[in-house]
Amino acid sequence: MRLDYKSIIVKRYLLHLSLRDIAEQTGGSKSGVSEFLHAFEQAEGISYPLPSGITNEGIEALVYPSTAASHSRDESYQLPDFALIHKEMTTRKNMTLVYLWGKYDRACENSGLKAYSYRQYCTLFSKWCEQNDVAFTMPAYSGQSMEVDFAGNTFEMTDRLTGEILTIVVFVAILPYSNRTYAEGMISTKEPQWIAVNNHALDYFGGVPAIVIPDNCKQAVVANKDWIEPELNKDYAEWAEHNGTVILPAKVKKPRFKSHVEGAVGILEKGLFHVLEERQYFSLDDFNDDLWEELDKLNDQPFTNKEHTRNYYWEEEKQDLMPLPSVHYEYTERKEAKVSSDFHVRFDNAYYSVDKAYLHKKVLIRATTSTVRIYSTFGDFICEHPRATSKGQHVTNVSHLPKNYQAMRAWNGPYFIEKAMAVGPNTVAVIKTVLGSKKLEVQTYRTCIGILQYKDRYNSAVLEECCTRAMRANRPYYSYIKNTVARIAEELKVSPVSKAKKEKAVSQKGGITRALKASELDTLLSKSKGLLGKEADA
Repeated sequence: MRLDYKSIIVKRYLLHLSLRDIAEQTGGSKSGVSEFLHAFEQAEGISYPLPSGITNEGIEALVYPSTAASHSRDESYQLPDFALIHKEMTTRKNMTLVYLWGKYDRACENSGLKAYSYRQYCTLFSKWCEQNDVAFTMPAYSGQSMEVDFAGNTFEMTDRLTGEILTIVVFVAILPYSNRTYAEGMISTKEPQWIAVNNHALDYFGGVPAIVIPDNCKQAVVANKDWIEPELNKDYAEWAEHNGTVILPAKVKKPRFKSHVEGAVGILEKGLFHVLEERQYFSLDDFNDDLWEELDKLNDQPFTNKEHTRNYYWEEEKQDLMPLPSVHYEYTERKEAKVSSDFHVRFDNAYYSVDKAYLHKKVLIRATTSTVRIYSTFGDFICEHPRATSKGQHVTNVSHLPKNYQAMRAWNGPYFIEKAMAVGPNTVAVIKTVLGSKKLEVQTYRTCIGILQYKDRYNSAVLEECCTRAMRANRPYYSYIKNTVARIAEELKVSPVSKAKKEKAVSQKGGITRALKASELDTLLSKSKGLLGKEADA
């Protein structure tokens, strides 16, 4: 850890503190402080009082000239005047780092020197502030930045179709100048949904800020060891390039680098989140509708410590935002799948219909957060569906199904009923109930397969008893059978058939088993001699 040289010198020569006290106050060791002061007294060209405006780097260069030389920077880059930058940022209204960097960049171009990138410019300015005892927080100037993060509080949602309890995570974004806040609930926080909520935030704010400051979540940052050159998530970096902005992640475990969104999360968790916690939700749309209604109230609510509202200052700030691109950046997932006997392909735990001509053929899937497009393996477009919004959902275009699909040599109602009849009457009753549970019978075929597979997993008696109890409890569902069949098998003292045993049985089907010795050479020769002897006798 580098010592705070200026602070040590002032505490020693102005305040006359002991080495122990200086070490405790500066976070260094007593020996380290002592060694520096000894080197300072021996150094030429520097003494107390210090020259006006000197930095810790300047002190190090004079006290430890050999060390400073080993850390010399690339002189082909023009070093910005950080003292002037700090003065401009603190004295001029609405001054931004983006504007000052643009000025610096043009000056470097005119002088034939290389300019630091905007991110390096901000990083070096931050370091200068830290070394000169200047508290550095990204200034809240109009149109300059947007901070984004996840709230700590989560919510629960019950899926109407499956009864499954899902967790809602809340994304939060804020424009620090106006404090206008946006939030959105998410079931999945994977890259496609992360890109989508960032797009929605820009839409809500009506423009693009110069900088986006995320936390170090995996959706935004792959690695951020020293904050100087963070490794960004590839898709998020492309999103930023598409929108003409720059990603500048906060320092790891340094909340003050995104203090505004931290404050916004605190306001949400102590305020409107309590309102949402008292309600029960069965869809993400319902949750977000309530969240946005409460957000509108927050953004229209007057501040307690200054005049006007968030929306009032946002009306001024949106004039300084860059224009939105004509189209959103869309994350695209790619996958190859095979069209099953129910004329659907499975993608992301949902099912999408494909034209009957592609039955049992491989197809290519290209999906965004809102749309699923399906192509042939040659790249020919086949069809397009809106993306499913719940697990297990079937998205079906009726025109994809053959008019007589019941009679085709594929899965159909009579096929599954016949299979169930080989098990027992209550299994037939469950299968018939499942077949009639959806508007399109074809959407139930996978569920029928799932139920009937337990005949092979255990035996017919176990499955029939399970279906009997399902009908008696008025719960003829796959989930009920899945959750009870193992217990019933245990009651009937039936062990499940292992996958290896099942595969062995399939491999021997139709063959004749024989001892290993039967195929040995001596055995075969002996049999041949015996046959020749019989022919000679005949």
